[in-house]
Amino acid sequence: MTTTIHQRIAEELGVRERQVTAAVELLDGGATVPFIARYRKEVTGTLDDQQLRTLEERLGYLRELEDRRAAVLESIRSQGKLDEALEAQVLAADSKARLEDIYLPYKPKRRTRAQIAREAGLEPLAELLLGDPTRDPRTEAAAYVDADKGVADAAAALDGARAILVERFAEDADLIGELRELMWTKGRLIAKVRDGQQTEGAKFADYFDFAEAYTKLPSHRILAVFRGEKENVLDLTMEPEPEDASSFEPRIAARFGVADHGRPGDKWLADTVRWAWRTRILVHLGADLRLRLWQAAEDEAVRVFAANLRDLLLAAPAGTRATMGLDPGFRTGVKVAVVDATGKCVATDTIYPHVPRNQWDESIHKLAGLAAAHGVELVAIGNGTASRETDRLAADLIKRHPELTLTKVMVSEAGASVYSASPYASQELPGLDVSLRGAVSIARRLQDPLAELVKIDPRSIGVGQYQHDLSELKLSKSLDAVVEDCVNAVGVDVNTASAPLLTRVSGIGAGLAENIVLHRDANGPFRNRSALKQVARLGPKAFEQCAGFLRIPDGDDPLDASSVHPESYPVVRTILAAAGSDLRTVIGNSPLLRGLKPDRFVTDKVGLPTVTDILRELEKPGRDPRPAFTTATFAEGVEKIADLKPGMILEGVVTNVAAFGAFVDVGVHQDGLVHVSALSNTFVQDPRDVVKSGDVVKVRVVEVDEARKRISLTMRLEDTPRREPGGRSRDGRGGQDQQRQGGGPRQGQQRQGDGPRQGQQRQGQQGGQRQGEQRQGGQRQGQPRDGQQRQGGQRGRSGGSGSGSGGSFNGGAMADALRRAGLAKD
Repeated sequence: MTTTIHQRIAEELGVRERQVTAAVELLDGGATVPFIARYRKEVTGTLDDQQLRTLEERLGYLRELEDRRAAVLESIRSQGKLDEALEAQVLAADSKARLEDIYLPYKPKRRTRAQIAREAGLEPLAELLLGDPTRDPRTEAAAYVDADKGVADAAAALDGARAILVERFAEDADLIGELRELMWTKGRLIAKVRDGQQTEGAKFADYFDFAEAYTKLPSHRILAVFRGEKENVLDLTMEPEPEDASSFEPRIAARFGVADHGRPGDKWLADTVRWAWRTRILVHLGADLRLRLWQAAEDEAVRVFAANLRDLLLAAPAGTRATMGLDPGFRTGVKVAVVDATGKCVATDTIYPHVPRNQWDESIHKLAGLAAAHGVELVAIGNGTASRETDRLAADLIKRHPELTLTKVMVSEAGASVYSASPYASQELPGLDVSLRGAVSIARRLQDPLAELVKIDPRSIGVGQYQHDLSELKLSKSLDAVVEDCVNAVGVDVNTASAPLLTRVSGIGAGLAENIVLHRDANGPFRNRSALKQVARLGPKAFEQCAGFLRIPDGDDPLDASSVHPESYPVVRTILAAAGSDLRTVIGNSPLLRGLKPDRFVTDKVGLPTVTDILRELEKPGRDPRPAFTTATFAEGVEKIADLKPGMILEGVVTNVAAFGAFVDVGVHQDGLVHVSALSNTFVQDPRDVVKSGDVVKVRVVEVDEARKRISLTMRLEDTPRREPGGRSRDGRGGQDQQRQGGGPRQGQQRQGDGPRQGQQRQGQQGGQRQGEQRQGGQRQGQPRDGQQRQGGQRGRSGGSGSGSGGSFNGGAMADALRRAGLAKD
């Protein structure tokens, strides 16, 4: 069946079968997706990483389907019931659902009423009544009365015959497949509040009396109602739309030739069809469609999580600049850590500028001394408790000491406590207090978000919705793929990379990453890529997979700092010969390189895609695909929701993108929502087509509901707000439709979680009336690093630019987008 699998994947991807076959052979041979996408373009016909990820996923599914198909055939064969027609049906099944439909009548099960009836000899009666409705059911049933077989009277005989027919109707694979698709297109999900749960389950109020067609349900509403059911607040039912409810039974009847022609058996058969539909088929389809809805919602939630994680990891790095990290806190103080341009921690301290000690001036004096002593250029402020107050401290530091030319930036600290308490942090920062490790991580996140965040389980970064409801395996697999793709897209300096970062490089696992670090520590920096072969257990296959992604700046060979794979170095030498120059002259020489024709250097082993990539890389060797470091300037005097007024034009940073719109931080401790309808003057199918996390955008304030902590924004700046009945603005309706009772400022919301700064479980629901969401936080348990209860869901962010203007770096605080808006994790 392998060829069939390849053909099917090729059709789904819209590519040639040989491309799929080549990719499968590489994957089966141990090659990674990043390696194949980058260095085997000729082999796969230039399949990109997204196509390869889809191919890999479908390959796994279809191989599982083949394994299950083989098991089903063996099971039916062992029962002696496998004939050519049935085998053909099994072999033709194109999905797991279809295969299980076919297998259902033959699947070993507990004794059913139908089986008991067959054992009592009632199957001939069922066949007779179905085949000849002119027979009177009660008269015919009288002949099957047998007390010894448990058939007490004619009514019992008819009940047994009906059970046999009901099972037959409910296990007809073709019928069930047809009804399932009909139900999907003409069915709806209904949610009702359970008696007595109105108050306790108020966060699910939008679903107390709710019904929506399956095909119109977005993922966040599906997850919300299933969460409500899980928390014993909602009862869910799956049924056809009222106007279509009567169309199902006739299809069952037609399938088995049941019709009302006034014959003695017609009414009994019609009742049997109705009984089969209501007691077996509808229940079965409801279970199937619940699973289908859940899988669709889960897939979308995983996709959103992965997309947000990708944006976070590929956020603009501030680069190799000395940075001071501030981990805010009140009672236990603000933890301070200074890292040099390479990320090495060179100084730490704790200051107490806030209540109860209020050592403001002393704190500024200490910070200024540290900044001057270590040449600090950037101040990274964690967005946790006391972040806004600490941001003001940094602003005052910049104002009093303009000679330091500091830039302050608010940085997401999601998952910082996970890193701080990890074995790797203990190894990386030995002897440093756990609370101070967080400040180091905050500083490094600003320098290089990717290099620092790979040290944390991506599930702890907090950019997902209903995270704890999702399949852990599916989520981990998707997020790990994102991290792998991001790390390899950027490339890794093998002489400075941490073991967790090296672990994500193509072909390198945890053990090999540790060996690379140990070899580096024992023998000094690698001078060339060939030296990697001296690392213990780094064999030819691993070298082939990883070498192109490991960079050696200032090494013996300039090519080792590029993404050109060592296997292609001979091609470079051919190019140099054609250019009549040496490598150092050619690298970066755009006019010369663009004057060369790539097809001149194509060989039997090296195709045009690789040659083109080599020339592009020589033009800009080691180029970073991430955006340039920028900041957004927040408006002076706009620091809390009360400062916002409708009509204000503000600059902000997109912190998260969801299906219904984008959340934007404008520096007031609460994200505002730009509903999908307010993102552009044209129709927007997917908000990510317009914005992504980290984008700096201009927005206009449409509506502010301070009591409920809602901010409605629009990016259609030229529009004149038009009021609708009920006080809603057309261009800002998302803010009205989105109720986040737990999404207020950190001082105004409590949340429940798995511990401080990590993986907190959000109690909340998404959805609302199709244009927004309702959120409610719970009580967050666990002690944060500053020893006090953190009040979640919101952060203040006011960064700096130049010598003191406020701002936030592009993409630097995206991780907490959902968290600040009351959406984090769950």
